[in-house]
Amino acid sequence: MAQKPSIPKGTRDFSPSEVAKRNFIFDTVKKHFKTFGFQPIETPSLENSNTLMGKYGDEGDRLIFKILNSGDFISKVDDVTYSSKDSKSLTPKISEKALRYDLTVPFARYVVMHQNEIDFPFKRYQIQPVWRADRPQKGRFREFFQCDADVVGANSLLQEVEFIQLYDAVFTDLGLNGVNIKLNNRKILAGIAEVIGAKHLLIDFTVALDKLDKIGEEGVKKEMLSKGISETSIEKAAPLFTLSGTNLEQLQSLKMLLSDSEEGTKGVEELTFIVESITALELQSASLSIDVTLARGLNYYTGAIFEVSAPEGVKMGSIGGGGRYDDLTGVFGLKDVSGVGISFGLDRIYLVLEELNLFPEAIKQSLDVLCLNFGDKEAFAALKLITQLRKSGVKADIYPSNAKMQKQFKYANNRKVPFVILLGDSELANNSFVVKNMEEGSQKEYSLHKIEDFINYLS
Repeated sequence: MAQKPSIPKGTRDFSPSEVAKRNFIFDTVKKHFKTFGFQPIETPSLENSNTLMGKYGDEGDRLIFKILNSGDFISKVDDVTYSSKDSKSLTPKISEKALRYDLTVPFARYVVMHQNEIDFPFKRYQIQPVWRADRPQKGRFREFFQCDADVVGANSLLQEVEFIQLYDAVFTDLGLNGVNIKLNNRKILAGIAEVIGAKHLLIDFTVALDKLDKIGEEGVKKEMLSKGISETSIEKAAPLFTLSGTNLEQLQSLKMLLSDSEEGTKGVEELTFIVESITALELQSASLSIDVTLARGLNYYTGAIFEVSAPEGVKMGSIGGGGRYDDLTGVFGLKDVSGVGISFGLDRIYLVLEELNLFPEAIKQSLDVLCLNFGDKEAFAALKLITQLRKSGVKADIYPSNAKMQKQFKYANNRKVPFVILLGDSELANNSFVVKNMEEGSQKEYSLHKIEDFINYLS
């Protein structure tokens, strides 16, 4: 019996039209990465497990896909470990590599390994797939592309300002107006944890707070209690849930709340600089808003945190995010190298553009011209014609067999080909070819000795 074909949950095949749409997003993002001075790099799909583990918090570590060692890996495990059925002790013995979870940690590893070849500050962009053992749902996949841009070796907050401008430029170019760039600072979160007496539980506090939009205020409080944060501390944090006013008004409120925390005050000052700079420079189509509940549960952020929401009315998770990490390379032995970066969520951006019908109509057109096939002699003449067209950059093809005209025209319609060339016996006798405009239904004859007339018409 033949095997039923299938693919793993959370992965997808992409049709030609879907690939074209994805490439449209890739090309747009890449164009602006280059405009802002970023250089491309690529890293392997798999990394050593110790490169990835421990960099994303407990929740992130659980979502890393481990790769089994080659050969008879089980025979190398001692009986005690094998019989314990403890995955934490067994996994390191049977798996030394893992699929990358994101592009930031591999980038930090790259910087350390190539530090003598890099000119700092180093601005890099990277567009590659990542893998997460997450529960598949709308907009959440186990294999997906990330589009990252990072700067390492620069402490200036001008980098944060530029990243906000970069987000705005890309989404404006994609026609996705009205995205909201949320902004927070891990120093503010650390300061809040300090003033409410939960400094030793900062990670638990931020991970719970980051879930506010998913589980609500009561859900967040319940999770904080379960992590050992006292009711008194949670009550002191209550103002976080009710902050209102303009960005600068919210920052003023936070300044007062965090007046006894040096770290928290520093975070407020940093956000104030960013907000005032963006206000003066102005954004094209995006909006910028302070969101103190934004925590992004990744351990490596130390300063500003970004998260981008789709335009109002579109139900979708974040379509971008990032932040400042002051010593990510330190875990690989290169101390005191500050970095900041952002990521574009390609797959979610795709779904938003699709929902809002924002993809250009021209993307669906994979061919400019199709030559119909009238037989061997005519097909060879048509092949000579389309060879000239292709040299001029025209996307041209010939129907491969002498099938019924109805079938060939149907193929052209299905491929959304705007122009069909007819080159039969009578055209060969006249050294000409006929072009049919498929949208208008009109026809025009051109000389085979003056193909450039048709090429000029297309351009």
